Amino acid sequence: MNLENLLAIHKLQSFEASAAGVQRLLAAASRNLADAGIEALSSENRFDAAYKAIMQCAMIGLWANGYRTSTSQPGHHQTALQVLPKTLGLERDAVIVLDALRKQRNLNDYEGDPVSDSAVTECCRQAALLLEHTQTWLRRNRPELLASKAQP
Repeated sequence: MNLENLLAIHKLQSFEASAAGVQRLLAAASRNLADAGIEALSSENRFDAAYKAIMQCAMIGLWANGYRTSTSQPGHHQTALQVLPKTLGLERDAVIVLDALRKQRNLNDYEGDPVSDSAVTECCRQAALLLEHTQTWLRRNRPELLASKAQP
C-alpha cells in the first residue's frame, strides 16, 4: 500500500514539516538514545527511551514526505514503522526487526512482560542505526529541513 492510499483510508494525514520541527524531533531522538544508554535506569525505561527514538525517526520520515500518522486511528506506531521503506528507503529486513521491538514494547506496556537486557541492547542498536540513517537520508533528500536558520 502506498502513502496516498494510507491517506485515503485516514491512516495518514497531510502535514507540512518545518525545518525547526524536524530539528527539534531529531534532537529529541538523540536525547532519548542517550537516555537509553544510562545503565542506572531500569531495562524497561532504557528500552522505552530507545523505542521512542525509533518512533521519532519514523515520524521524521513521514513529515519529510508530507504526512503524519493519524493518532486517532489504532496502529499508528505500526503504520509509521511499516512505511519506512517508502519514507526513508529503509530495507524491509530492518523494518521486521523494528516491528518486533514494537511488539515487545506493547507486551511490556500493556501486559507487564519484562524486557530482557538483550532486547534493550538490540533496541538501542536499532535506534542508533535508524537515527544515523534518518540524518543521512535528510542530508541527501531534504537538506532544507536541516538548514541552520530554521524557522519555527
